[in-house]
Formats: sequence, structure tokens, C-alpha cells
Amino acid sequence: MPDFDIDFCQDRRDEVIRYVQDKYGHDRVAQIITFGTLQPRAALRDVGRVLQMPYPQVDRICKLVPNNPAQPVTLKEAIDGEPQLQQEIAEDTTVAKLVEIAQKLEGLYRHASTHAAGVVIGDRPLEELIPLYRDPRSDMPVTQFPMKWAEAAGLVKFDFLGLKTLTVLSTALEHLERRGIEVDLNNLPFDDQPTFDMLGKGDTTGVFQLESSGMRDILRNMKPDSFEDIIAIVALYRPGPMDNIPSYIRRKHGDEEPDYLYPNLEPNLTETYGIMIYQEQVMQIAQELAGYTLGGADLLRRAMGKKIKEEMDAQRKSFVEGSVAKSVPEAKASSIFDQVAKFAGYGFNKSHAAAYALVAYQTAYLKANYPVEFMAASMTLDIHNTDKLYTFKQELERLEIPLLPPDINKSDVLFEVENTAEGGAVRYALAAIKNVGEGAMAAVVKERQDNGPFQDIPDLANRLDTKSINKRQVENLIRSGTLDPLNGNRKQMHDGVEAIIRHAGAAQQERESDQIGLFGAEESVVSGITLPETSDWLETDRLKEEFDAIGFYLSAHPLDSYANILERLKIKSFTDVEAAGETQPVKLAGMVISKKERTSAKGNKYAFVQLSDSSGAYEITIFQELLTATREILEAGNKVLINASVQFGDQGLKLLANQIRSLDAVTEDSNANLKIYLDDPSPLASVKEVLERENGGNGNGNGRGEVLLVSRLDMNTEVEIKLPGKFKVSPLLAQAIKAVPGVIEVREI
Repeated sequence: MPDFDIDFCQDRRDEVIRYVQDKYGHDRVAQIITFGTLQPRAALRDVGRVLQMPYPQVDRICKLVPNNPAQPVTLKEAIDGEPQLQQEIAEDTTVAKLVEIAQKLEGLYRHASTHAAGVVIGDRPLEELIPLYRDPRSDMPVTQFPMKWAEAAGLVKFDFLGLKTLTVLSTALEHLERRGIEVDLNNLPFDDQPTFDMLGKGDTTGVFQLESSGMRDILRNMKPDSFEDIIAIVALYRPGPMDNIPSYIRRKHGDEEPDYLYPNLEPNLTETYGIMIYQEQVMQIAQELAGYTLGGADLLRRAMGKKIKEEMDAQRKSFVEGSVAKSVPEAKASSIFDQVAKFAGYGFNKSHAAAYALVAYQTAYLKANYPVEFMAASMTLDIHNTDKLYTFKQELERLEIPLLPPDINKSDVLFEVENTAEGGAVRYALAAIKNVGEGAMAAVVKERQDNGPFQDIPDLANRLDTKSINKRQVENLIRSGTLDPLNGNRKQMHDGVEAIIRHAGAAQQERESDQIGLFGAEESVVSGITLPETSDWLETDRLKEEFDAIGFYLSAHPLDSYANILERLKIKSFTDVEAAGETQPVKLAGMVISKKERTSAKGNKYAFVQLSDSSGAYEITIFQELLTATREILEAGNKVLINASVQFGDQGLKLLANQIRSLDAVTEDSNANLKIYLDDPSPLASVKEVLERENGGNGNGNGRGEVLLVSRLDMNTEVEIKLPGKFKVSPLLAQAIKAVPGVIEVREI
């Protein structure tokens, strides 16, 4: 029997399952069982537990086994390719025993689970057809036969898939409805010029099926101008058919003549410029050229896909005989059969490609015409995926759409569209902040909607529900900047979070005790909160805390304060390097996000290091010699300068590091100078203290920069006083001095 693959909005998938249960009977609908097998790492962990080996030792050994679901390796392959694992086995008999037992268990069934989307529906109670199993985590029966055998038993399989993109579309339409705009996705114009202009530029972040760098290159070269082009792209962009893409593009633009194989076949191949793309075209060719019925043509398509010699020989005979009967030369018919057979092995179903292309066009249409609503919806559906949110942040910057920071009085639980004087903007979601939880944030938003905006920190503490929000959640709201409208000093709030939570608990207790104030007020309010007297975090610390709470730099980037120095050193941003498309060596700066070390087949170490600058995130590859020399400065949070070679390939830009240095060390050795603007002498003692702490304040010759104090005598007169000696002038020093109360301005010159 055929099976049915149907995509639904992911938020309503459960509704569909409930519907089929109610319609066909709860005893006739079941999920499909799957059996989980022991993978190499799981086998090692299970055996290690039984052997009572120390967890850190087992964990270290497991991490030596590659974990790539796309290209899984066996334990034997892992051992053969990892010298360190071989060494562990040779030197430790316990490890040898662990690996020996794990290899025997690898691949055995470990547990029963249910198929992520698969459901079978019977025409009678399923217990009459197959054995059933009850999963303790589900109220639906489950087949005891896995997918293949459930189908062999005569059951029809349905894949009810939750497709995130359909939910993005639905959410974007809700945003538009709130603005009084109605868009009917089922009746979109298929000649929308802004949509095709956007696709032709490859600006497809968030567009279904068309997001990858390879797909963007194809779009830029092809310049699609019809819905048929999008269907073709979706069908062609897979291993095998990809080889035909350059020819399709040349033929579309008139740089190459189409080849229709035989005059009679031109009507079947015109829309794809003579290139076979769809399975339906295989069937039409057999029907037109060799007189096949459509049923027979489908059998031909299947035979070609399976490539079974006996079937192929029989089909070739039928195809050639049928073609000759329709006056096609025998040699030509045999040649066409070979070409069709070569293609049919990877041909794509056009109806499938068209359905995907329709969703791709719908998302592209919304992005091109209503980008603010589309981006807000896309971010909501990836609310817990920090990497995707950062990608969307960069896309918003490219589109010049503001991403407003989280705000306790303006943010909703999810990403929302907000109108500003300049136009539409996306307001950051409370639930996108790490470790705060949607439920707790929903309670905060409801309180604000019911009783008005929060006025200050005491007001917030008096109204917090301590049953749904705790100290850690409040800390992350502070670190992310969500509470800035109530108090701009994040460090003061962070240091006083115990007092805030304590007062919130007391206020909650008082509310629940139904006490009435002395003068009969409806609600007694806990007295004010005393927060510790402290200056705010330095900009770098503030951004680090923000990064930890959000997952990326939202309000600014740590390298922003290095802008003057980076310009002097002729450092390029990553996006500039990417846009230039040149392969000459480049200088980059970056904040280290993460480092993943690997071992090559020859036993050499290398690493992929994730970095970010103010233009975006990027990755560099570092080989063994440089990795050994720079490992210490490649820790997360460190700022580095990189000299790199640039390569462009199928996967886009690739950077190979040639030299890596600490950015702070380089800036301290530069000859930058510092101007400190003061209007009165009160900050001088603190400025002196900072200089001594950072430099040895007497200018002891370790640095190369000068420090000048600038005081305004009146509106038109300034006096400059150069401090004696030389100093290590850096953005960190500038930030530390800028934080001194009474300092008006600090400039690096």
C-alpha cells in the first residue's frame, strides 16, 4: 500500500491525531513502534556503568568516538581512526575490557519507542490485525510491528508531520491581522515582483527550502522569474540532479540550446528546457514515445529506480518495441531509454516539489512584502535556538529593521511587532532569555497587563509571583537588560537580587494572608528595597553578562569599543571579507565563542574556532602547530586578531588561520593616546587609582601612549594637561576610566 506523508502546522499536529482517533475509532488508530539500538557511545556508557568505572573516565573515552548522525561510525571504525583511543586500550586493561564488551553489544535493541510521526489507521479494531503494545507515556495504542512489517500486515501508514514553516506562516498572518491586514496565502499572485527580486538576490534567510548558501548561489545565478523555476530548483537541488543545474541556468538565459531528445518530446520537456527533472516526465516520455499506459509508465519508473537487471531488460524490450511501432528508429529509442534510465534513478516527484515550492513562495512573499511580521514569526518559532536567533538578528540589521531589546514593560512572552516613529520593529521576547521559562514570563506579562506597567524595582518585587519566578530567573532578566527601564545600574540590581527575592516573597505571603493595611488600604505594600551602593559593570563585563543571558551580543559587541584601533590596524569585518569574494590574505578581529578540537586520520590535531565580530559570526580552521602555540588565548570570551587565508568553495567562505594574537596585547603595544575630560577635580583620585592599577600610574615606560587630562574653563576654553610618562592605552583602560563618577568623556586618539 502507498503511505501518506502530510505536513501540518506543528502547534496543531496533536489536533489532527485526536481528529482521526475520533473519526475512525480509538481502537483503529495506533502509533508505530520503533526499536532503539545501542549506538557506540551508548554501549560504552552502559558497559562502563556496569563495570563501575569512574564516570569522567568513561565520558572521556566516549568523546573520542565521533558522533555524527549523518555519517555514523562503528566502534571498530572509531578505534581504527583515533590513535588516542588505541593508546587507552593498550595501556589500561579495564578500558580494553570495556571496549571489547561494548563491541559485542553494539547494534542490539536497547529499548522500544514510538515513531516520531507515523500513525496507522485500520478498517477494523487493530487487535484483530496485529499485536499491540501500550507505551506508558502515551494514551494511544502502539503497534508491536515496526513500520516495515506494519505495512506488510496490510495497514496504511500516515506520517503526520509538524512542519515549523507552516506555523511561521500562521503566526505571521496573526501579526498582520492585528494591524488590520489580511493576506490569503491560498490566493497569492504568482507574479509578485518584490518576491522574485528578493529571490534573485539570494536574500533568503528564513525562506523555506531556499536558505542554504548553495541554494542562494543558484538563485543569484538563475534569477527565477516564475513559480515553475522555484519548483525546478527544489527538485534539482539534491545529489545527482545538481549536475544539471548549470545547464538549466544556461538554457533559461538563452546561452545554451535545449535538447528535447526527439521532436515528439518537446511538449513534455519545454518547461524544463529539455532537462528531465520530474518523475512525471519519465512517465510522459514512455507514454508519448513508446505508447505506454500511465499505469505501465509508472511500473517503468519504479523498475528504473530499482535498477534490477531482469526488469530493466524486459522494460527496454517493451520501450524499444513500442517506440519502433510509433516510427521511432530502434537505435534512437534505445539511446533515449538509456538517458531516461540514468535520470529516473534520482528523478523527483513534481507534485511533491510543487507543494514544497508553494510553501517556499509563500514564505518568500511574506518576507518580501511584510518583513517585520515575517521575521517576528520566524524568531518566535526558533525561540530556543540561539544560533538561529543570532542569524535572524543579523538579517534584521541587513534589512534595517530595529531589534528592540527585552523590556519588562514592553516585551511579550514571544517576539512581537512594535510600531516606532521610524516604522515597524521587532521587540525581543522574554521567553527567549535563557533559563527564564515561558510559564514564568507569561505570569509576569499577565500581571503587567492586568495592573499596569512596573514602576520601579520595589513595585516589581511587590507584584512578582514567587511561585513561578525564582532568583535565577530574576538574575537573567537583570543581565539581559530586561529590567533597565526600572534601574539602569545592572550590577546594583544583580548584587541586590537576594533582597529583591526576599521582598517579593514577603509581599506574596502578605497577599495570600489577606491582610489589610492599617488605614484600610486594599493591599498592604512591603516597604522599599535598599540595593547596595555600587557602580555599574564596565561595558565589557556588561556585555559578557548579557551574552550569557541571551546567547549572543544584543545591545552592542565587545569589539565596538576597539573600533578606532581596528581601523588604524586596517582590520576588516567578516561580512566585508565575505562580500569582497577575494582569496587574498586578510586581517580579522573576533571574540572567541567556542573551540572544537579534532584529530586527523594521520593523528594531527586541528581545530574549528567559532568567533564573532560586530558584523556577524564566523569560523576559522587552525592546524596543529599554530593551535599548540595559541591554545591558551583561544578560550571563550577572549578577543583575538587573526591573519588568515581565504578560500571559496561549494560550502562558501573558508578561513585558514596563519597567525593569531591577543587583541588586548596588540592594543597595549600600540601608540594610542587617551583624552580624559573633567569639569572638576573630584574624580582625579579615582582616575589615578585606575591608571596605577592598569599601568603603574607613574608612566613607567611599559606602554607607548600618552594620557591627557582636559578641563573646560568655560564654554570656549579647554586646558590640556599631559601626564608624565608613557601608558598602555587600551579600550579596557578607557572603559574603566569612563566608569569613574565625574568623568565626562574619554576618547582614544
